[in-house]
Amino acid sequence: MEEVSILELSSRMASGEITSVSITEDYIKRIENIDRSGPCINSIIELNPDAIPVAMERDKERAVGRVRGPLHGIPVLLKDNIGTRDRMTTTAGSLALEGSNAPSDAFLVKRLRKAGAVILGKTNLSEWANWRGKHSVSGWSSRGGLTRNPYALDRSACGSSSGSAAAVAASLCAGAFGTETDGSIICPAQTCGVVGIKPTLGLISRSGIIPIAHSQDTAGPIGRTVQDVAVLLSSIAGVDLEDRVTRSARMHAQREYTQFLTVDGLKGMRIGVARNMLGSDKRVIAIVESSLQLMRDLGAVIVDPANLPNWNSFGETELEVLYYEFKSDLNRYLASLSSRSLVHSLEDVIRFNEENKSRVMPYFGQERMTEAQSKGSLSSKAYRKALARNRRLTRKEGIDALISKKRLDAIVVASGGPAWTIDLANGDPKSWDMESTSPAAVAGYPHITIPAGSIFGLPVGISFFAKAWHEPALFGMAYAFEQARQARKPPQFLSAAEM
Repeated sequence: MEEVSILELSSRMASGEITSVSITEDYIKRIENIDRSGPCINSIIELNPDAIPVAMERDKERAVGRVRGPLHGIPVLLKDNIGTRDRMTTTAGSLALEGSNAPSDAFLVKRLRKAGAVILGKTNLSEWANWRGKHSVSGWSSRGGLTRNPYALDRSACGSSSGSAAAVAASLCAGAFGTETDGSIICPAQTCGVVGIKPTLGLISRSGIIPIAHSQDTAGPIGRTVQDVAVLLSSIAGVDLEDRVTRSARMHAQREYTQFLTVDGLKGMRIGVARNMLGSDKRVIAIVESSLQLMRDLGAVIVDPANLPNWNSFGETELEVLYYEFKSDLNRYLASLSSRSLVHSLEDVIRFNEENKSRVMPYFGQERMTEAQSKGSLSSKAYRKALARNRRLTRKEGIDALISKKRLDAIVVASGGPAWTIDLANGDPKSWDMESTSPAAVAGYPHITIPAGSIFGLPVGISFFAKAWHEPALFGMAYAFEQARQARKPPQFLSAAEM
């Protein structure tokens, strides 16, 4: 099953060479051999006990000529903050929600089931999507433990969609879904050497997903190739009446994103290099430079420099908005849970964490949660002022301004650097001098990362981001780059001594 694409699996099922049941069984065996023993990546928090029966139903449908589409019978994984109304739980990795069943399928899960996908299981994540403590360890949750990077087992898979990216990289599924508020798809995807897209806010419904902040939250697909990600996104994009922000998707969502995949996707495209966001790591910059030359060779017009204004001017107000929205949005979600749930408010979660401190907080605390609890309502002047400032600096006076001034189709940056060594005592490093995710995340604009190279065998990605609803152009650029670069290499599950 290693490195097999979604469309290849679909084609092989159509020919009768394999079945959905055989694919699902093979992935489960691979999970047992790689994720739960052997290298022990620990990316899967829970397997779906009904995966095989569902796969059997998909095979029966295929046998009578009912094929729902390219995802028919394809096993995929979901981050454990995406709700499923089945025998699996939805916990955001938190012991406070252990045993909690979602009130209903998330909208994107309904779309996946309708498309014929087999929900294989749930992936581990940074607990509460990395919105609990200020010194968190990416990929660690009190329910799921620590997810490790499949390229080097002593290194981080980043987060918060750690398990989704690590599982895709290790070929434990055909594709997976994560969520992002700021960096939670892009960082783990690039750190684990796979493709991930954070779509425009509103392209994918958030209904049924445990939230952080509605002004930035979105789900998104992660795959080993741009084509896989395009297939996955096509299956879930669209309007949900329960999520008002998706109304704009009626005019902008595409039925099929694979139509934009062409080897000429970079030809004639004006791409601006945000030099002020690249940092100072000469190794990363060297990968960027060689990537830019390849883009030129493929016909792109490289505008260099094209420094992004205000890229680092909204950090404090971004946090302010997230605190306010986390309290409001999480309280609404928790209140919807059944009476059997141990928690029905953020206050309940904070109390549970304190009462179970030895199990829940052995490495880091819950400062983010307690700060959020102290905030007022969303009618607060401080909140509304911070939100307006964020949008102005990232949109009108940020991405929009640069794209308009330089007549750009997209902006390019390094997605990140090589994975860092896991440090349970001190948490994730805070000394980064580069940026890739925040401007697009705060603006609500699309951002895609593709493998571009490696440093000592550790993946490094390149990122394209643009104005709202420009996913078609980003897919074209990413596909052309990917096909020419061929940077992705399967992980070898190395220990520190083998690096």
